[in-house]
Amino acid sequence: MLKKTRYYSPINDFRRTVARRLMRMVFGSHGQPTSEPLPAKGIYRILVCHVSHSLGNTLLLTPLLSELEKVYPAAEIDILTRSAIAKSVYGHFFNVQRIFRLPAHGVGHPFQFFGTLRRMRKLRYDLAIDADPLSHTGRLLTLLSNSTYTLGFSSPKKHGEITHPVPLPDELESKGRRPVYLLRHAMGSKVAADYPVPDIRLSASERAQGKEALMRSLAAAGIASPGRGIVGIFGNATGSKLLGEAWWARFMQALEAVHPGHRFVEILPHSGESMLGSRYSAYFSSDLRKLACVLSGLDVYISADCGVMHLACASDVPTMGIFTVTNAAEWGPYGPGRHVIQAQGKEPEEVARIIAAMPELNT
Repeated sequence: MLKKTRYYSPINDFRRTVARRLMRMVFGSHGQPTSEPLPAKGIYRILVCHVSHSLGNTLLLTPLLSELEKVYPAAEIDILTRSAIAKSVYGHFFNVQRIFRLPAHGVGHPFQFFGTLRRMRKLRYDLAIDADPLSHTGRLLTLLSNSTYTLGFSSPKKHGEITHPVPLPDELESKGRRPVYLLRHAMGSKVAADYPVPDIRLSASERAQGKEALMRSLAAAGIASPGRGIVGIFGNATGSKLLGEAWWARFMQALEAVHPGHRFVEILPHSGESMLGSRYSAYFSSDLRKLACVLSGLDVYISADCGVMHLACASDVPTMGIFTVTNAAEWGPYGPGRHVIQAQGKEPEEVARIIAAMPELNT
């Protein structure tokens, strides 16, 4: 009987089964599990394995990097990833030394894939971290590393022994917080302390350049001043998260009625096409860091759940994330000035009223 899941594939299921069995046979032990906490001293070479390559997942690893820089300030961090934007996101962390980028599809690029693994395996690490609680590949890569300590979540989806397995917390679903929880739990630290937020580490110079670009964009539309504040709207999203032009038209009409003194800027998607009927001044960039610089110049950012929402959070912008289908506990923005707007079953005007009342729009 086929599994009752929307994404079930017999081929993929067979591949996962084979992978699990091979991992048990080949990588059954990578150091005996221990109940001792990770040492607070003596760890200077760290490898983080995180193969997911989406924009959101790439950005949501940055809280772990911030935590590692805090607890191991003298350590070098290498990252093994498939993300094409890894250098733009992680390259400005002072402790990050190397970024090993695997091809998105290793089967199609075997020489690049195994060449990258060979370079990684030439190095010796004090600690290797499998940061994703669900990835089979992340665990495999962690087991392939030459590391004294290995850290990752323990769950039915994970196979192969590591020195520091951590049970998956039922009460904590946040993609950004979970890797930090993993490290804190393994070190015996207080897991409930304030969590680092996503951070792309923009410099003061980058922020200033972004603000200048934003003001030029407004000036090109005949707007000479920022008014009571500049609000960025990103109208795109993938799949069922896409709200549509008609939804946004009603939302914007209601929001502008409450805040007529604010300036609104549309952040254009990768296609360069307006999602708001070309009614507002707009900004477009295919360069991730340049886009982040401009986002940092906003007073408020508004969108549905999407990768650019996480980029706004990582650029330290007050962010309003509108959630209609995805799990906000898992994907929602968190931290000061970050708000989840639960919009299931709500009309655009009601969502606009909720956002219009937020303190970030009324200062």
